Amino acid sequence: MPEKIEWHWSQLRWLAVTLLVLVLDQWSKSLAESTLSYARPVEVLPILNMTLHYNSGAAFSFLADHGGWQRWFFSAVAAGMSVVLLVWLLRLVRTQWLLASSLALILGGALGNLLDRLQLGHVVDFISVHYGGWYFPTFNVADAAISVGAALLILDTFISARGDNS
Repeated sequence: MPEKIEWHWSQLRWLAVTLLVLVLDQWSKSLAESTLSYARPVEVLPILNMTLHYNSGAAFSFLADHGGWQRWFFSAVAAGMSVVLLVWLLRLVRTQWLLASSLALILGGALGNLLDRLQLGHVVDFISVHYGGWYFPTFNVADAAISVGAALLILDTFISARGDNS
């Protein structure tokens, strides 16, 4: 028999974080599409441009030029991982706040990019960081949330491992 998930109100804050990331991501992408011209950088700071790009692949445009099947593949992967992350998040105990915050950020970012893929067939990117002649791949709020969430997940792993060995 499947294990019953214990639900408590403190979990709502993590779902609120997920929702906040999703809303900020979709709002910022809509703003970028309505104010920026495709592939025309607008300088914000000497190292930061807003540049509208569309990514039909995965991270760093991986598989972007493979005929369209990747849209559905990456959508299925994102949907499946979102379910896994949500179940994991709902099973955490109240004291696992660092792990919960990391999962909430990753989940919000995954859902933001999933919505783009399903609605548009590509992910909207617009944040361009550069220095000299070096350009980091253009990204969005969802990507940033996923990256910060992944860093927090790694930090939580180190903290938890250190606590287990003492």
